[in-house]
Amino acid sequence: MNACVEHNRSVALKKLLGNRVKTLPRGLTSVCSAHPLVIEAALRRAACGDTVALIEATCNQVNQDGGYTGMTPRDFRRFVEDIAAAVGFPIDRLIIGGDHLGPNPWKKLSAKQAMVKAEAMIAAYVEAGFEKIHLDTSMGCAGEPVALADELTAERAARLARIAEQAALRFGRRPPVYIIGTEIPPPGGATHALDELEVTRPEAAINTLAVHRAAFAKAGVEDALERVIAIVVQPGVEFGNANVVLYRPDRVHGLVAALDQMPGLLFEAHSTDYQPGEALAALVKGGFAILKVGPGLTFALREALYGLDTIASVLAGEALPGAIYATMESVMLENPGHWNSHYGGSAGEQRLQRHFSYSDRIRYYWPDEKAAAAVETLLARFDGDIPETLISQYLARIYPAVLAKKVPPRARDLCIAAIDAALAPYCAATTA
Repeated sequence: MNACVEHNRSVALKKLLGNRVKTLPRGLTSVCSAHPLVIEAALRRAACGDTVALIEATCNQVNQDGGYTGMTPRDFRRFVEDIAAAVGFPIDRLIIGGDHLGPNPWKKLSAKQAMVKAEAMIAAYVEAGFEKIHLDTSMGCAGEPVALADELTAERAARLARIAEQAALRFGRRPPVYIIGTEIPPPGGATHALDELEVTRPEAAINTLAVHRAAFAKAGVEDALERVIAIVVQPGVEFGNANVVLYRPDRVHGLVAALDQMPGLLFEAHSTDYQPGEALAALVKGGFAILKVGPGLTFALREALYGLDTIASVLAGEALPGAIYATMESVMLENPGHWNSHYGGSAGEQRLQRHFSYSDRIRYYWPDEKAAAAVETLLARFDGDIPETLISQYLARIYPAVLAKKVPPRARDLCIAAIDAALAPYCAATTA
């Protein structure tokens, strides 16, 4: 890591972390999920590493209307803090952030209507004490192009920043730090097969900062600009339904060098799910100090639940009623809104994607009453240790840890361990 990137990393992370840690980490993992087991696993790992935990909610998951989780920002904060209390994680080492905050949930409305809704959402997030705000106004609303010009994106971001600043003052909250960017990867991954992505051009990243600086000044929120700590760019990483594009450091030399012209800023990398450990470490080394992950963690949890489902049937000697796979298939077919516009192909291909796609849109369905009941029923089937040989057969991701006696061979512990195994490369990349 060159001296400029190292300085930028330190300045930006200090603005976010304050005095929460004695030694600044090399980077941060941003866990973007509303699943209680994912949040528990993230907090347990942060507790073991004596570091901070950064948990984020997206505008679609959590907003003033409830989002698909049914939670408002205040609900989400209480939800995360309750889990922290249950596992003994110190609240003062917890940072809660908002991801893709902008008009996206209401983009079928006119821009005027959608931005009014976005303003209310931003105010609700700040009132609830969210400290890291990703301003994402890059998408077009009704009658607009799919992607907006940088200047309009920056103008709308500055408008939301002004609302955030006013809300912080009104509710006595610490003013948040901000993430900006105009080349935003789609939330939750791409919807088509991917080969090679176009990396953000260095001049585009520099222009992003310039247009935001002008827009923030025009909106009268220059102080907020001083708390912008990162820019979202495309470093050439992404996942689709069936494949992952891996990070190639040789493609981003110019982009990384652009940080020299953006003092105090770093890059935030989205869609890093499924990247191997060496790619994550290379991202952090190159200045992508905030690594966002979400679907990859619920993907690991789904693997564990499906493995346990099979183990339960093997132990019973027969297929059991209320099996997870059959329940989730039924729930997703009854309410296809979260997947049918993302999964194409034949009926068989769509069925495969519903359960096994990297985009993991099955994650939207775990809060469903039928799904939640099926998970509880599954976990209740195991009243003791699960044979190691079956864990080897059906839960290979975590079998070594079970064999080494690091993970108890019990159903719930295995679910947490599966998520933790997906988090481990992020911990190594950001703390090494």
